[in-house]
This record gives sequence, structure tokens and C-alpha cells, in this order.
Amino acid sequence: MLQAIGLTSAPRRDLTPAVDDLTFEARPGSVTALLGAPGAGKTTALRLMLELEPGRGVTYFRGRPLHRVAHPAREIGVLLGDVPGHPARTVRGQLKLVCAAAGVPASRADELLDVVGLAPLRDERLGSLSRGTDRRLGLAVALLGDPHTLLLDAPSAELSTRERNWLHGLLRAHAGQGGTVLYTTDDPKEAARASDHVVTLDEGRLVADQDTAAFARTRLRPRVAVRTPHAARLADALNREARAGRRSVEVVAEAGSLLTVYGSSCPEIGETAFRHGVLVHRLADETGDMGPTPAPAPVPAPVLAPAHAPAAAPVHAATPAPAPALAPAGTTAPVPAPASASVPGPGVAPEARAGTRPAARPVAAPRPRTGRPRAGDPARLPPPLPGRPVRSPLRPVRYELRRMFGVRTAPLIMAAVLVASVALAVPLARTGGTPLPGLLAAWPVILPLPPAVLGAGLLGALSFGDEFRHPTLGSARGTVPRRLALLLAKLAVTAAVALFLAFLAVLADGAALRLVYGAAAFPVPANWASLSAGWAGLAVGSAWAGLLGAGVFRITIAGMAAVVAVPTLVGPLIQKAFAGPAARSVAGLQDRLRDLAWPAWPGQADLWLTATLKLAAQPVAAALTLSLTALLCAYLLTGLRRRPRW
Repeated sequence: MLQAIGLTSAPRRDLTPAVDDLTFEARPGSVTALLGAPGAGKTTALRLMLELEPGRGVTYFRGRPLHRVAHPAREIGVLLGDVPGHPARTVRGQLKLVCAAAGVPASRADELLDVVGLAPLRDERLGSLSRGTDRRLGLAVALLGDPHTLLLDAPSAELSTRERNWLHGLLRAHAGQGGTVLYTTDDPKEAARASDHVVTLDEGRLVADQDTAAFARTRLRPRVAVRTPHAARLADALNREARAGRRSVEVVAEAGSLLTVYGSSCPEIGETAFRHGVLVHRLADETGDMGPTPAPAPVPAPVLAPAHAPAAAPVHAATPAPAPALAPAGTTAPVPAPASASVPGPGVAPEARAGTRPAARPVAAPRPRTGRPRAGDPARLPPPLPGRPVRSPLRPVRYELRRMFGVRTAPLIMAAVLVASVALAVPLARTGGTPLPGLLAAWPVILPLPPAVLGAGLLGALSFGDEFRHPTLGSARGTVPRRLALLLAKLAVTAAVALFLAFLAVLADGAALRLVYGAAAFPVPANWASLSAGWAGLAVGSAWAGLLGAGVFRITIAGMAAVVAVPTLVGPLIQKAFAGPAARSVAGLQDRLRDLAWPAWPGQADLWLTATLKLAAQPVAAALTLSLTALLCAYLLTGLRRRPRW
């Protein structure tokens, strides 16, 4: 069960809140529609439930607030707006990326593609999808974790009639298995036809909380509200005059002394009351969602209220039949679609999920699942996920690898870096004024950093820059996930890619120089080990500086600015601060450390320690260390203090 209690958005100064003290519940086993005109606060209400919007109130998902849910992807499936993701990523790649983030098998992506009918479009780019295809993909993303609760914002927007029927059938199938479905819409007829319960909003406030039968009876037709202490007398008079005049008038007795009259007008009712001497306290036209708000009847256990449930009996007239409804939840009949519809869409009906969630009421026996579900099969849903996701350290690593190499950006950057490095190394060797390490790194004096290091910094900046520009994970759990495991995965993957790119650039430059000028002109330097360590440290440090800079300032260009600032700003400041003769020396540090250490280390360790100290004493290395420390502290202070979203 989903329970929203006192949801109130934080308004800007001198503005009313978009959502004001909203309290309602969505029961398991039923489809609940959150109805309201555009701007009524429906989307804001969903964002408040997901803690994406500042405000007050709390939402309980089966008795637990969101930050207490151990596996959010297994509990809540979310669709807010368009599917967020890099426009160059494929449909299948996007689903596999979300699978890695949610800790579910990658094969789940293919199953969902078949269920939502996108298997033929699995290699299409996200930027080229139509609105209807994007809606289907968003629903597949919401269903990936086999969630109990679905929160969908306008899922039927801009869909064809047949696609809407398919969507409503899938939502009823999910509810028929005991799940909770809450979706927003601005179409009252759709809410009456496709849901079991309707919660109506107007300017951020709750207007009505009704089952579908009461909603269809009281809120889809114009009416007149009459309050009189003689309700029975007036109802009898109205019905007698309607029969005498052969007019279709319906009189419904509400709570207390209130009558709701359909098919008449205020002047006619006032004249009837005057002729019969009935005192009237209130007489007003009402349409849409201005009518009385009947209190929902208490339900001892979760039940499914079909959309075509009979309405409450009026005083003296039969209630007109409500809008046509889909097959009620708990049946296995496919959803009918108009014959004139041209867009094919798979209908879906419920199946029992053994051990997944308690059923709201007995459902028809499902057909056995054999193999992978096929598009268009009306009796299949994706199979339930076995158990809980395994908390493995490789889970965020898999996500980061799919994020980086799921589009062509990273390979293109690496190829451009290699071409630029070779194009710089060959002319530099001809002039003869650059030492061998500078030639192998293709580092001319006019550049703050060599191309390979700049490329590593750009890849690091894109690691968080793409998260904010195309927030794949942020649609349901916050702007960007802030778990420490994700940060460590990004650092590890970025460091590995930076090392690979740096040494690949050295190999390409060395091969080009030997090819053009001969092997004898470029011998292997004797201190190649220390040079390699410094080169690797520069590449990895720059990549991490770009990553942390983009993570702190939430933009890729900020990460690149942090990389370039190391040699151009921080390095000269450190060099200027420590300029002049040294008053003390660290000579003999190795001997003093050996005396303090309990176990004796080999003499080779002294050489490595000396090389490390010399490397750390370089202005660029010191500036890089200082910059990384400051950026890491800023990231931890600004990010990890928030509630984790993933």
C-alpha cells in the first residue's frame, strides 16, 4: 500500500505551494488515477513522494519511507517525463545500463523489450524515438526491477487509442498480481475507464477521493447541488414533475440534507421548491470537480474495484451506465482494441507471481511460462526476479563500464588523442629541442598538458558530466546517485582508462618516431621506470581531477577547468610559495624510517622511496595532489551528506 501523508511543496517567496497538505492512499491490487488539470500539482506530488522535491510530508511504501527501502528498484518503478539517457545510446543499451544500476541480470532487458513490443527497435538510438516508443521504453525501465509499486506520470500522453488500451491492460495486469499502481492523467474519461480509484486534485489540494463508480456518477456530468431540510419532499416533487413532463431527471440523495440533481437547472428546481413550499438553503450549478466529496467507505482488506462497478442507487431514477471499462483486474481476458487502430501493441493480462507479493484476491490460473515472452502475447508478463539483488562491488563497476562505452564518445576521444599525440611528436623530434620524455609524451612547451593527459581529464569530466546532463539514474532517485560505491567505481574505471590511454599514446609516439627517424635516434632511457611512474600518476591524477571537478560543480566544463588549473594556476602558486633556499633538508629520511619500522625492508625499497619523494617534490605533482585533496573534500561535503538514492 502507498500512503501519502501531508505532502506540501516548499513554495518560493510570496507564492502558494504547488501541492498543499495532500493526503491519500493507493491500495494494492488496484489502479489509482491522480486526476487534475495541467498545473494542478500532479507531477509535483509524485516528486514529493520520491523525495525529489523539497517540501514536507512523508510517503510510506508498504509501511516504509523511501530512505528506509533497502532496494528501491525492487520496490518502486518510476516513469517521470521522457526516458532520461544519452541520445546516442541504443534502446537495448539503455535498458542494460539500468539493469547494471539496479543489480538485475542483463537478460532482463531482452525480456522487457519483448513485453513492451520494442524488440524490433532494440538498436534504435534514444534521440530518434517517437513519443509512443519513448513511453513504452519508460514503462520497460519502470518494470526492470520487478517492483511492487508503479508511479507513472502521464504514461498515456500522446499515445494512440490502441497503445492506450495496451497500457491500461498492462497496468491492470500488474495490479492483478497484488501490485500498487498510481498514475497521473488530466482526462476524466480515461480515469473512469482505466482505474479502480480516482484521486482528484485542484490547485494542489485534494478535491475528491472516490472509487470509480462514485467518480463516474458524480463528476463526469453537470449537476445541481441542493441543500434543504426537506430533502425527501423535494426529491419526490422533482421526480413527479420530471415524469409528468417526460424529462430525464436523476435525483441522488447524498449525505445529510444534500441532493444532487442531474438533467435539470437551478431555475427549474427553484420553481419546483417554491410551488411545493420547500425551504432551500443552497442551490448551485456544479460541473467537473466542484461537487461534494463523499468519504470513501472503509475497506477491511485490499480489494479490487472494477471500473464498471454499479453506481449507488438514486432515489427514484436509474443511474446511467458509466463509461466503457476495460476487463477488470483479476481476469485473463485480453484488452479489446478498436479495429480502426493502426498502431500494433501487445495486450497484457495478469499472472500470479508465486512468492513475489500477496495477491489482493484470487485470480484466474495463468498459462504456464515457457521460454521468453513474445510481443503481442496477451497472457505474458516478464517473469519475477528470483530473490534480492546481490550486493557486489562489481555492480557499480559494470554500470560505469556500460555508461562509458555504451556510446561512441569515449572511443572517439581516445582515437583523437592518439592522432593528435603522433601529429605533435613527429615535428617536435625534428627540431631537436625537446628531450626524449617530452617527445614520447608529445608535450610541447606551449601546451599546459600533453594530449593524452588532456584526453584522460576529459574522460574523467564526462564521467560525472554525463550523469548531470543525461541523468539515467536521476529520474527516480535524485539528481545523481551519491553512494560511495559509485564514486569508487568511477575512480577505478577512469584510472584504468587513463592508464591505458597514456601508455597507448607513448607506444604510438615511440612507434611513429622510430618509423620516421630510425630506432638508433631514440634509445630506451635508463630511468624508464621512474618516468613511467610519473607519466601514469599525471594521467590518473588529471582524470580524477576532471571527475571530481565535474562531480562538485555538476558540469563537464568545470571538470576540464579543474584539470587545466593544475599546471597553469595551482602549480605556479606552489612553486612561488616554496621558492628560495631551503632551511631544512629531508636527507637521510630512508634511514630514519628504517629505524622506526619494526620489520626490515629490502634495500630496493629505498630506491622506490627516493623516486617517490623526488616525484612528489615536483611542482605539478604537488599541485595535483593538493587539487585532488581539495576536490575530494568538496565532493564529500556537498554530496555524500545527502540521503543515498542508489
